Amino acid sequence: MSSNVKIDIRQLPHGEGLPLPAYQSAHAAGLDLLAAVPEGSPLVLAPGKHALVPTALTIALPPGYEAQVRPRSGLAAKHGVTVLNSPGTVDADYRGEIGVLLINHGAAPFEIRRGERIAQMVIASVVRADLVPVISLSATERGSGGFGSTGR
Repeated sequence: MSSNVKIDIRQLPHGEGLPLPAYQSAHAAGLDLLAAVPEGSPLVLAPGKHALVPTALTIALPPGYEAQVRPRSGLAAKHGVTVLNSPGTVDADYRGEIGVLLINHGAAPFEIRRGERIAQMVIASVVRADLVPVISLSATERGSGGFGSTGR
């Protein structure tokens, strides 16, 4: 079951001519984000380097929602390019431009051209926690077993 939420979106002047984010299939979870770099001036991402790529988009999320900026699997599989702070979070009270922090883990430079699909944005509901200080926590079978403790 899915539901829709209304999100106000504004395209900044340097995004003129680019389409708004869109779902690419009927059951896609993410809207594709496009690079708003200047026409004819691609951003070249050298191996091991990262860059903040503009999208020319601002959004107004309703309270209780966030936008998650996630990698595109095709860019990662084919070129080793992914979102560095994955998932990046856009909070409901943020009104600035959405930027995508990409990193090139591949062996070759990667050109990011205007209008290229660089990431996907997933709208998600947020549950806020009320933290309750306690002296001890309830016991579980796992206890304090950490990394790799459940894979034996």
